[in-house]
Amino acid sequence: MRSEREGAPATAPTPGATLSRRTVLRAGGAGMGLFLLGAVGGRAVAVEVPAAALPGGTLDPARIPKYVTPLAVPPVMPRSGRGTDRAGEKVDHYVIAVRQVRQQILPAGLPATTVWAYGPVDPGNAPDVHHTPSPTIEARHGRRVRVTWVNDLVDDAGGHLPHLLPVDPTLHWANPPGGTAGRDSPPVLTATPPAYDGPVPMVTHVHGAVGVGDESDGYAEAWYLPDADDIDPAYAREGTWYAFFAEKAQALQGSGWSPGTATFEYPNTQRASTLWYHDHTLGMARVNVYAGPAGFYLVRGGPDGDRAVRDSRTGRRAVLPGPAPGRGDRRSATGPYREIPLVVQDRSFNTDGSLFYPDTRRFFDQVPGPYVPHSDVPPIWNPEFFGSTLVVNGRTWPYLDVEQRRYRFRLLNGCNSRFLILDFSAVPGASVWQIGSEAGFLPRPVEITGARNRSRLLLGPAERADVILDLTGVPVGHHVLRNVGPDAPFGGGEPVPEPPDEDDDARFLAADPGTTGQVLQLRVTPARGPDRTTPPQFLALPPIAPLTGGAVRRLALVERMSGRFEDAPSAALLGRVEEDGHWVAHDVTDPVTENPGVGSTETWELYNTTGDAHPIHVHAVAFQVLGRQPVVVDEGRRTVVVASGSQVRPPEPGEEGWKETVIAYPGEVTRLRMRFTVPGQFVWHCPILEHEDNQMMRPYRVGPPQEGQPGHGGGHPGH
Repeated sequence: MRSEREGAPATAPTPGATLSRRTVLRAGGAGMGLFLLGAVGGRAVAVEVPAAALPGGTLDPARIPKYVTPLAVPPVMPRSGRGTDRAGEKVDHYVIAVRQVRQQILPAGLPATTVWAYGPVDPGNAPDVHHTPSPTIEARHGRRVRVTWVNDLVDDAGGHLPHLLPVDPTLHWANPPGGTAGRDSPPVLTATPPAYDGPVPMVTHVHGAVGVGDESDGYAEAWYLPDADDIDPAYAREGTWYAFFAEKAQALQGSGWSPGTATFEYPNTQRASTLWYHDHTLGMARVNVYAGPAGFYLVRGGPDGDRAVRDSRTGRRAVLPGPAPGRGDRRSATGPYREIPLVVQDRSFNTDGSLFYPDTRRFFDQVPGPYVPHSDVPPIWNPEFFGSTLVVNGRTWPYLDVEQRRYRFRLLNGCNSRFLILDFSAVPGASVWQIGSEAGFLPRPVEITGARNRSRLLLGPAERADVILDLTGVPVGHHVLRNVGPDAPFGGGEPVPEPPDEDDDARFLAADPGTTGQVLQLRVTPARGPDRTTPPQFLALPPIAPLTGGAVRRLALVERMSGRFEDAPSAALLGRVEEDGHWVAHDVTDPVTENPGVGSTETWELYNTTGDAHPIHVHAVAFQVLGRQPVVVDEGRRTVVVASGSQVRPPEPGEEGWKETVIAYPGEVTRLRMRFTVPGQFVWHCPILEHEDNQMMRPYRVGPPQEGQPGHGGGHPGH
């Protein structure tokens, strides 16, 4: 996180560049790995030069063996039952708990890692499988899913488990020790406190659930503690909005919430799409998600599902790669699957196998304190964190056995702060096509291995891509999927293998080629039969009708710098831009300023006044990206205006479908259009979890306030 220099105008994006703009590299923030050209047998080859590993953790990532562990494919989450709701509609019911488990994330021979993971809790239905990533919830279009989410972070004696990672209790956070009067607010402090070690609050958000009611959306202030026996009676056991939403769920669904649980219902009326579920607790998502609890949620079927895809050569229904894991399948290390969900995360480890996450602000930028309350800098919170290893489906640097045929990968960037640029160029002969984004199929396939994209796929934190990897022309052997995104904050631009000049805004240093520059090994063998799937270039995907009309909202992405320490971020915020170009930043506690009407269509203009790119996620809706345009940022006057004479840059081809997370680049305004159909209280935020946890989240409300909803006080977002 780095602010623009005061008064410096934003530069225009490179014309025609696929990866737009630039990044700001922090001194010492990235390993200095280089590719040098050497001669072998008279030809030039790339030679890896060891890089200084990213800081953090006592386990040297260079000593972790690569490609010795098969990829784990998440199984399907078993149902707890099926039934009907009050209207007689069919409902699939799940009871899913988050628990503490030991998992072999590092290769065999190295210690196991203690993590948290979701899994089923009904032993009569299926084995109690808890793993990170967790089993995939398979939902059918139009069929409701009801999930009882259980916070089961308790020990064998029924006492609460402390957090695995350091929790900063000075932020605007859940704050259970504050009791009902002080919950969901920063505590009043006279000295810098130690890390919080009490019972852990959680609330689950299905990221990308369109049309969900606010009582089921995983609102950040609807968290709840486990039903442990030893919780201090002075602690708040639930967030400010929990009781209101519990009463609303009882009225709508007839689902009573017991202590340590919440029951949410998902309508699944949206397009077939790739969703994921994770914790969303106020001020704690960065450490809760990093600890492990997350999984895929796939919506299948409907008028825009797989059966709607046609073969353009014949007009008949196309054949997409499969099968995917099915309900009741046993967990398989590799399995016969050709549709595979893949979540890529970055983590750092200690030599005992434990997860490393910073316990001091010194880790980020050497700010020595004093911290809150004697300055405006939190003592533990770090503005971003970049792990030193890449983990795919819960294993460091795994391999996947594949044949010379087509595969469908549902890709998710599950990193806290890291932008990934997946690079398929080291898979010779591969043909890669993106067919979908977060909210379903694109209007047409996009060739990633074509001249425009150069075999690179950019994914910001929380973004997803539905991709077909065609290996029919790939030679037998072992090939590595690489990452050329930076080991540092991302702002756009082009990756290069050695540090660019300081004044080169169009390039950034790519990830360490020996560690975070490698993702997954593909072990290609001959096909054992004909591939009857449709070549991706001949896929005719369901059409997308453009949204039109609606009011315009001008919104700001802002960085708050410390008033005491030079070049030290103290928070990231969202706000609004007034008609004269002045921006007004808002804290998460400020009253709602975005209040669209039920059924209304709006265009949101996201003016990024910071030095970094930010993914932006709007809960409960999908949107269409309209384009981007350069702006001029004047930090001294706190103004941002569209650059005179500048042109609108259209959305990238992979953004032409429906989305619900988008990258807002520095020095640009990003325009989105969406329709709001469900009344209630939701949020929009930056999914860089370190930013989300320190003010870069705002409530928005569709329609009027609800009778009985929490009012001012109690530290919640106002109304």
